[in-house]
Amino acid sequence: MQFGIYVPQVGYSYEQMLQRARKAEEVGFDSLWVYDHLYAPMLEHQPAFEGWTIATALLANTTRLRIGHMVLCNTFRHPALLAKMATTLDVISGGRLDFGIGSGSWAPEHAQIGIEWGTIRERSARLAEALEIITSMFTNERTSFAGQYYEVDGLPNLPPPVQQPRPPVFIGGAGERFTLPLVARYADVWNVPTYAIAELDAKVAALRSECERIGRDPAEITFSIEAVMVLAADAEGLAAARALGERRYGNEAYGLEAGGFVGTPAAVRDRIGEYAEKGFSHFVFFTHDRAADETLELFASEVMPAFG
Repeated sequence: MQFGIYVPQVGYSYEQMLQRARKAEEVGFDSLWVYDHLYAPMLEHQPAFEGWTIATALLANTTRLRIGHMVLCNTFRHPALLAKMATTLDVISGGRLDFGIGSGSWAPEHAQIGIEWGTIRERSARLAEALEIITSMFTNERTSFAGQYYEVDGLPNLPPPVQQPRPPVFIGGAGERFTLPLVARYADVWNVPTYAIAELDAKVAALRSECERIGRDPAEITFSIEAVMVLAADAEGLAAARALGERRYGNEAYGLEAGGFVGTPAAVRDRIGEYAEKGFSHFVFFTHDRAADETLELFASEVMPAFG
């Protein structure tokens, strides 16, 4: 079992982000995740750090914790540059990078900076080509590729990543027409986002069907879920925590009602067990209090030990 904490870097100072990363590392979380936007969607008035820079800084100032993006926006960077950046950071961090990538999720910021958005079909095709380049650069000394959107000719990538055969590639999303085929072909880890929790069983079945279609064993793909967690030590504390969680994450897109992990430690342990029975072994949580020390410590002391 792997447990991560998602801390979108909005409204926090760098010192506050680093404190949360160090606390997560101290109490035993496996990973911490940030987002990849130029500002927080629908919160343009709030300060927010750029995703790659903040991840680099956090990795440079921790020792064990893995850091990743949930998920990188493919349209922001040329895939060859991104692969080189990721390789460099994997080396610098001693192999602690989790490489999450998607096709993009927020059209307005693209319009604001003049980056083409395109249809979901076009963005998915771009992502497929990007993944061809990135996965090749992670594993080969030179990469050549000629596609509709990108071309690379004999590009070297040395030194190679520390992690072998490559930094784990996380693909987030649940669209059956475009995203799940990319998961089946390229992902080491499939991350189910909050908005798809209500249809989880159908999405798992669809991915397994796509793996069968292309001849890949779905057991090669780690199943990950991103979900809201509302955790409190007792019933009295849970009422206040639930109210805060609903205020922050009550939008249907967060899946709090459909699949949130809500309750005392015993209830959350049971909830994790239910997902484990469905094949999930990687959990990334938003917490109701945005990764406050109290909740991280409670989860680490009362929930984590049950999963070895």
